Amino acid sequence: MEAEVMKAELVLPTHMSFKRIQMYEKYPKGQSKVRWKQLKQIIQAENYQNFPPDDPNYVNIETPPSMHPCKRICDITGFEAPYYDPRTNLRYANADVFKLVRSLPNEYVQRYLALRKAQVVLK
Repeated sequence: MEAEVMKAELVLPTHMSFKRIQMYEKYPKGQSKVRWKQLKQIIQAENYQNFPPDDPNYVNIETPPSMHPCKRICDITGFEAPYYDPRTNLRYANADVFKLVRSLPNEYVQRYLALRKAQVVLK
């Protein structure tokens, strides 16, 4: 039985698919890395001005508004904000930010609301 195993020729791949490929194997010496093209480069390369205006492409792409609700972002930190202060209408992410929101003067609260385009008159 061992003789049969010894005669069989196994062809192993040069690297396992789950292992990380070394950069020198992926890009041999003298070969440059492939870089992503920017939108401006794609537009110049494809000559989109020569295509009919009704064909969809990168230049005239139109999409309907999203059906998903907008994410609520904390007005102070920029993190996702699950809470809002009913007194000031500012959104906040955690209790530390809530303490800061409650200590803000009204003029700063109005400025934060103006940035979000949600100005209200506070009483």
